[in-house]
Amino acid sequence: MDWQTLLNRERLGKPTHSVDELGRSPFHKDHDRIIFSGAFRRLGRKTQVHPVSSNDHIHTRLTHSLEVSCVGRSLGMRVGEMIRDTLPDWCEPSDLGMVVQSACLAHDIGNPPFGHSGEDAIRHWFQQAAGRGWLDAMSEAERADFLSFEGNAQGFRVLTQLEYHQFDGGTRLTYATLGTYLKYPWTARHAEALGYKKHKFGCYQSELPLLEQIAQKLGLPQLEEQRWGRHPLVYLMEAADDICYGLIDLEDGLEMDLLEYAEVEALLLDLVGDDLPQTYRQLGPQDSRRRKLAILRGKAIEHLTNAAAHAFVAQQPALLAGTLQGDLVEHMHGPAKRCVQSAKAMARQKIFQDKRKTLHEIGAYTTLEILLNAFCGAALEQQGGRAPSFKHRRILDLLGHNAPDPSWPLHKSFLRIIDFIAGMTDSYATEMAREMTGRSSPV
Repeated sequence: MDWQTLLNRERLGKPTHSVDELGRSPFHKDHDRIIFSGAFRRLGRKTQVHPVSSNDHIHTRLTHSLEVSCVGRSLGMRVGEMIRDTLPDWCEPSDLGMVVQSACLAHDIGNPPFGHSGEDAIRHWFQQAAGRGWLDAMSEAERADFLSFEGNAQGFRVLTQLEYHQFDGGTRLTYATLGTYLKYPWTARHAEALGYKKHKFGCYQSELPLLEQIAQKLGLPQLEEQRWGRHPLVYLMEAADDICYGLIDLEDGLEMDLLEYAEVEALLLDLVGDDLPQTYRQLGPQDSRRRKLAILRGKAIEHLTNAAAHAFVAQQPALLAGTLQGDLVEHMHGPAKRCVQSAKAMARQKIFQDKRKTLHEIGAYTTLEILLNAFCGAALEQQGGRAPSFKHRRILDLLGHNAPDPSWPLHKSFLRIIDFIAGMTDSYATEMAREMTGRSSPV
């Protein structure tokens, strides 16, 4: 791979180059299109780790995505400065920063309500539906899209199909930004076999031609059928996400009294060492732990960003060859790698087992089961031109002009249902499921 091709400024769904505006590059436009999209706005009412809370300091998918984008911008610009001599003549370090920032903004844009438990609830429902014969009309590859449902693949569909220019390029982002977004540039047939977490894939069968087009435009190597090598900048987007959710989970854990300040402070001090900001040294016992942690966390992110940038530059030959094993965190220096991995371990042990989170996850299964039974049941009943019942007609009416056509293949019809349900916020999904069961909220 080479940077000239990897930083392709052409847009998906637009045959001509976009004209540069004064002070606004094509990559700036990508950033703005994501920010102003409805799917991005709805992340404000979607679970990050903890249920959308009355505590305004707890992160949602929106605040998480914004923070990841800031770290991603810093990473991209720092790497851009360090490899400036290998970049195209027209490319500034700020361009790399903006590409990574835009991909980071979009990295969770396809996540369904209730976070990762929502993903698992959708997979669970489709596994049961397959047992009832509901997916029999699909090919094996099409069934895998639902049985391994994945927010990354849904996000690719949001960006390339659903927002703005519907089914005509979607947000029409540049190929460079789309490539940097594509964390898993393969279909569900590879979801179980590549050593990544179970279910991870980045593209439904319906978007495979778009993935092929993007890979060709960026020069991504095809490794096997329906699978390509990753864009090098994906590793920066992934590192920004790891840095943020590693540290931010701990911050939320403190807010919810699931962690002790001393254990979080010790983990960060192990990374920062003597490089403490003067403002931190001047804090006294009367200062809140929230203020202390904010200052210490800022310095820790600076250290981790530097470590990730240096790891990227050191691994650039393997990245461009498409042969790098593992993620960027694994190639960071010892203290930085230890900090991120220890933060994740602490979150698994002390935060993810919280009873409030557990109850929320159980509720996700019930809510999504009600919605999927209703909408997929209606789509299935009208399949092949059959007349649906009055109830199912009314359910399909809720989809408006996005309701599946009776003549469509079942895979296409069910994807339209998933588009609707995965796009819901936690609160909207909960309220709609409640009303469908006749238990609407009291006035």
